[in-house]
Amino acid sequence: MTTSTTAPWTLRPARPEDVETIAELRAVVMRPDLERLGRYDEHRVRQRLRDVYAPEHTSIIVADGEFAGSITLRPAEGGMWLENFYLSPALQGRGIGTAVLRSLLARADEEGVTVRLDVLQGSAARALYERHGFTEERQDPIDVFMVRTPTS
Repeated sequence: MTTSTTAPWTLRPARPEDVETIAELRAVVMRPDLERLGRYDEHRVRQRLRDVYAPEHTSIIVADGEFAGSITLRPAEGGMWLENFYLSPALQGRGIGTAVLRSLLARADEEGVTVRLDVLQGSAARALYERHGFTEERQDPIDVFMVRTPTS
């Protein structure tokens, strides 16, 4: 899956051995927001990924032939749950995240599936999700839970 409007990228199925690379990227990407919320913990940020890692539902984002990030879309009650969507900070702003999200949401639309996710309060990622049709379902002091129904 590549697109001419962004840097070249592809998705490949995740493997069990990808877990540490994704956990490390998660720690880097989430650190500013977690520190802002007073919730950053050097060990916990990685362990939470290890605890939920599901390679069978995860795709690795590859850009310029290198690991660039990951995204998980797992079955959940009433649709799919989008999680662990991380893109290397060096590649952010080049359209890759938007293109990856667009491709997965197109698949969900074809299947008529509702997609849910949660994003940290105050995270810039919320704007990305809102641009792709996600709306707030509820929130708590840490997370905003969002939903997107299939488009016709």
